Formats: sequence, C-alpha cells, structure tokens
Amino acid sequence: MPPAHTGAPTTVGASTPSSPAAPKPSVPEAHAPGRPGYRRMSLALFAAGLATFALLYSTQALLPAISDGFGVTAGQASWTVSAATGALALFVLPLSALSERFGRTRMMTWSMAVAVGVGLLVPFAPSLEWLIALRAVQGAAIAGIPASAMAYLAEEVKPKALVAAIGLFVAGNSIGGMSGRIVTGWAAQAWGWRGGLLSVGLMSLACAAAFLVLLPRARFFRAASLNPRAVGRTVAGHLRDPLLLRLYGIGALFMTVFGAVYTVIGYRLVDEFSLGQGVVGSVFLVYLVGTVSSAAAGQLVARTGRRGALYLAVTTTALGLFLSLAESIGSILLGLVLITAGFFAGHAVASAAVSHTAKTGRAQASALYQSAYYMGSSAGGTLGALAYHSAGWAATVTIALLAVAGVVSITLYGSHAARTAHAAALPAR
Repeated sequence: MPPAHTGAPTTVGASTPSSPAAPKPSVPEAHAPGRPGYRRMSLALFAAGLATFALLYSTQALLPAISDGFGVTAGQASWTVSAATGALALFVLPLSALSERFGRTRMMTWSMAVAVGVGLLVPFAPSLEWLIALRAVQGAAIAGIPASAMAYLAEEVKPKALVAAIGLFVAGNSIGGMSGRIVTGWAAQAWGWRGGLLSVGLMSLACAAAFLVLLPRARFFRAASLNPRAVGRTVAGHLRDPLLLRLYGIGALFMTVFGAVYTVIGYRLVDEFSLGQGVVGSVFLVYLVGTVSSAAAGQLVARTGRRGALYLAVTTTALGLFLSLAESIGSILLGLVLITAGFFAGHAVASAAVSHTAKTGRAQASALYQSAYYMGSSAGGTLGALAYHSAGWAATVTIALLAVAGVVSITLYGSHAARTAHAAALPAR
C-alpha cells in the first residue's frame, strides 16, 4: 500500500526516528479461559448441545405413551428413536465435509434452525408414519452440529483450553439428553405425549435463540473446496485401518447395549410396576453417573491401559445387565447405574482412541466413529424393542449381552494382534 501524500518529499525505503511507525495489522487471538469471547462461545455451544440432544432423544421416554396413542407395538414405536439416530449416522460424514466449504457457524446455525423447526412440528404428527418421517429429518439436521462444533472449537480456541471447551460441549450433550427425557416425561404426565414433545421443542427454541445471540463469529476458518475424491480417499484409508475398525465396532456395540436398555426400560417400568410417565422420565437422572464415569476414563486408562479400561467397562455393563433382571425396582435402578457407568466409560475410551489413532483426516475419523455409534443406537433400540415385545425384558437383556460379548471379542482380538505385532518387531536371536 503506498504511503499517504503529506506534501513533503518522501524517500522510498528511508525512515527517520521522528517518522511514526506504520501500524501493524491486528491479528485476532484465539479464545482462552477468562476472556469474554471464550465464555460466550462456551455458553453458546453448551446451549446447542443441550437443545439438539434433548430433541434427538425426545421420544424415548414417551414410547409407552406413543404406543398407546397410536395403538402400535413397542417395536413400531421404537422407530421414532431409531429413525432420528439412524439419519444422524448417515448424514454426519457428508455434513462434516460441507462444513469445510461453507463454514462451521453457518452449518451449525442452519442445522439448529431445521432441527428446532421440525421439533415444533413433531407434536402435531397425525400418524406414526408421519412422526417417524419427521424424526428422520430432525436427526439428519442434528448431524450438522457435532460435525461442525468440534472443528469450530479446534480452530477458535487456544490449544491448552481445547479439552475444557470440548468438555463443556459434551456436558451440554449429556445434560440435554437427560433433561429432554425428564421434561417430556413430566409434561406428558400432565398434558399427554404431544404436550411432552411440545415442551422440549419450546425449550430447544429458547436454547437456539441463546446460541445465535452468544456464538462469536469464526475468525480462523478458511473455506476449502469440496473434493469428493480426496474425502473418499481419506475415508477409505480409515476403513482400511484395523485398529480404527475395531474402535468403530466397539463404539457401535456399546451403543447397541445402551440403545436397547434405554429404549425398552420405560415399557418395563410401566408394564410391571405401573409407574407414571413423570417417574419413568426421572429415571434418566442416572445419566449423571455417566458424566462422572466418562470424566474418570482418562485416569482409568492411565492406570490400566486402554484395553484394561475396556475390560472393566464391559464387566461393569454386564453386571448391571444381570442385576436388571431382578424383580425389585432397587435392583433395576442399581443395574441401570452400572450399565450407564460402564457404557459412558467405554465410549469415552473408544472415542478418545480414535482421535489418537488417526494421524490425518481426524474430522472424518471422528465422523465415522459417530456414524457407527448412532447406527448401534438405532440397531439396539429396534432389536431391543422387538425382543421385549416377543419375550419380555430377559430377551432385551440377551440382545445387550450379545453386544457386550462382541466388545470382549474385539478387545481380545486387539490384544492378540498387538502381541503378534510386538513379537514380529523383536530382532531375531
């Protein structure tokens, strides 16, 4: 940029002590704890996580009431959950690629708007088929938020503060999933299942408004051209990695257990113990145990190693499944505590291992994990409900135990593969 004309002669390249220094262009700083931008960003993403995951699982606590309302079986009603999680699984990878081109904040804003808008239509679905279709659209829209939020945080936050920022977003997810179920349960007890869904829609609308007001604009995002071939090569490389494949399988199987148990538990509590919708929804307070166990997963891995932590997680989950077979509410609740603690610990270990294992294309590696994870949720919810409708709670537990056995088998195989690779690397004597 040429110097401004001052009327005095100017010598190119010369400077004098009396001449003012040229102003340096201001470089934006990444967000860090203690600064207003960081607080706004954290609160905005907490609200986003709370809203979207409250919407994602909003029908789960209401399945018995939905079954009664439409005169359908548990297996049919479970599709109101499976359609949403299945659509999320299908769309999380393509939406993560689109966010590279169109921006993280734009993707999150549009995803939030569509998810909340559909959430306000869901309570008025005239039939089960319409309800399932709307829930699928909602799940596809929600896929754009986790796909973009992690990348936004990685770009906008100082590296030392990244773990804490992601932790707050995940906390919003967990609390949203829990509060959505609780709010729908008590609202449904007062106004029916449609009133329960409307209450979550309105709560999510308020969270979406907070998100839009608080979220700082992206300052470090650089748009990339969409290159389907490059994305395809990255994804294919991840799918050829044996360790990543094992981790995807572990995530899917853990979520199969969780999806089966929490999709069906409401039916059992209503059928066998005649509990009201509000009390059934309050059972999801057990999620708080998962918040603690996932936070402790890092220390567990440090003490026992990744595979040791996975073995402890599956043992805890299996013990909880056996306890849940008892006929007393106390034993059932204790079983749910153990299942939840084991699931969240296992999920935390597996998802962290994915990020550690993938040296390139980490966004796609994480998206593939989320895809497998939510496919497991869809499969577990549907299979668990069909099993319960056919042969009761014991059949649902059998489905979950088979998934636990799958996690054990994959982990044992991983241990064997690691020993074999280590032995092959040793010098011959």
